[in-house]
Amino acid sequence: MRNQIEFEVFGNYALFTDPLTKLGGEKFSYQLPTYEAIKGIVESVYWKPTIIWYIDEIRVMNPIQTESKGMRPIEYSGGNTLAYYTYLKDVRYQVKAHFEFNPHREDLAYDRNEFKHHNIAKRSVKAGGRRDIFLGSRECQGYVEPCSFGEGIGAYDEVPEIDFGTMVHGISYPDETGRAERETRLWRAKMEYGIIRFIRPEECTMVRKTGKAPIKAFASGNMQSVDSLYDEMFPDGGM
Repeated sequence: MRNQIEFEVFGNYALFTDPLTKLGGEKFSYQLPTYEAIKGIVESVYWKPTIIWYIDEIRVMNPIQTESKGMRPIEYSGGNTLAYYTYLKDVRYQVKAHFEFNPHREDLAYDRNEFKHHNIAKRSVKAGGRRDIFLGSRECQGYVEPCSFGEGIGAYDEVPEIDFGTMVHGISYPDETGRAERETRLWRAKMEYGIIRFIRPEECTMVRKTGKAPIKAFASGNMQSVDSLYDEMFPDGGM
């Protein structure tokens, strides 16, 4: 696909926080990354408001294991306290994702050049991302490198199915929905032979509105100047 990228993301620790565990001040990671967490990683590799990234599949390469650590988080009232955070340990995932043009950003219609964005995204994957990669939390540094989805041996290649129950899928923002409100999505996560196939955000049936927010405005002049520079550097679209 001309708009698809594949890469591997890995790190020593990850914390994809289950929001139910934050009520007591402590954090416990989901066993799997959420759709939104992987989308955030992809957007750290390459993102522009012209496009929306969709996560198609992830493949769990390493065994799922956890490790608890004693932490001293800072309290809002001052000082700090003792809490236990439970992290995923030694994580590695293969990711397959693709982008589509944002239909709600007609102000950026001039930037809808599929070849340009795809080639920039592929180069960004090879460079390890344009921004720092985090696995769910700031203290969990991640690393990205290109791969062919499905290559290598995964820890759950021979396991027919594992059901992880209801999990957070992600957050719908006004820029991507055209509605001036935020929504939290839930879904039922399932892994088959080591692969999680995510449903699209609009396919989630468990949705809750979490607040109103305006659609962000971008200065087209600034973006056009960046695009002009790119066209000068790569007149053939970066091929």
